[in-house]
Amino acid sequence: MSETAYLSALLREIAARLTRSGATEADFQAILDQVLDHFACTAGTIHTLGPVSQMLLLRARRNIPDGLFSRIQKIPIGKGLAGLAAERRQPVQICNLQTDDSGAARPGAKETGMEGCIAVPLLAGDQLVGVLGVAKPTAYEFNETEIALLMKIGGVIGKLLVIEE
Repeated sequence: MSETAYLSALLREIAARLTRSGATEADFQAILDQVLDHFACTAGTIHTLGPVSQMLLLRARRNIPDGLFSRIQKIPIGKGLAGLAAERRQPVQICNLQTDDSGAARPGAKETGMEGCIAVPLLAGDQLVGVLGVAKPTAYEFNETEIALLMKIGGVIGKLLVIEE
């Protein structure tokens, strides 16, 4: 299967999961797992924007230490990678989380043991509906093609979440 065909199939599968019965936690987990596998990432999260709280609420995670769980269940807009991606409505990435001193990541983020990471907003047009974050255990900078695909995935998820509400 060509890369284009694979990506089309991935986007169709994401859409099918979100439209089949509404977005359940199991669907978000399956979507996260598919995205992580595609990008050869070992850790990640999906957060959706709470309509009342206007906080990012955790919907799925993989390989996030239990000690961080309480700190990532609700993330304020503007705080940490996910919060910055939400605030800017643009991808935010760090090549090596373990040595980064930019202040973009929260201090606890180093506890993940991850290095190369990126958070992308889930958008429905200009409307923010959440954030997808993926990470690798080695230093890594996501290229323009990978970022564009992550944004496309975020757009598919975003549009379907708005339809669901």
